[in-house]
Amino acid sequence: MVVIGITGPTGAGKTTALNALTALGGRIIDADAVYHQLTASSPDLRRELEARFGSVYDGGDLDRKKLGQIVFQDPQALEDLNAITHKYVAQETQRQIDQARREGAPAVGIDAIALLESPLAAYCDRTLAITAPEELRVKRIMAREGISEEYARLRVAAQKPSAWFQEHCDDTLESTEADTVETFGQKARALFAKLIKEA
Repeated sequence: MVVIGITGPTGAGKTTALNALTALGGRIIDADAVYHQLTASSPDLRRELEARFGSVYDGGDLDRKKLGQIVFQDPQALEDLNAITHKYVAQETQRQIDQARREGAPAVGIDAIALLESPLAAYCDRTLAITAPEELRVKRIMAREGISEEYARLRVAAQKPSAWFQEHCDDTLESTEADTVETFGQKARALFAKLIKEA
């Protein structure tokens, strides 16, 4: 089984690529979804978050706004938050990888925006950057989320550029203006099939 770390800036076509991997029998682990699930279900994570940040839970739910107000003004607090949450997300990701292996899945795709900066990178046999030209990403984000061009550009500017992802990943899959969802899906499927075969 091959474990592929999939990352890249928003609006580049990651969803289409992930669907292509699923079509080949691959399992997807969405690191963001794992994090959200753990904040609701892990008493150990809750204990650590409250010990460091105080009462950031509202009943059974993490008050993301309250936590955000603490960490986004304090680089050390953000670093501490990442250290705490990455540990739990990594443990759960490892459990899901082991389960996929036992069940005979040909591949696991770990979908994580901050993959390369997190402990999850160590679990990957290959890392893949999904990229697209900036103008195309702006258009896609506007269409997908119904936001203004100005806000879409701010979102794009807040992330690392495509070149950074390309430089730090083993493979790159670029979505272009000429691609349709179908043609990009075919390119992704061909690349994943090759990686599975080589594993």
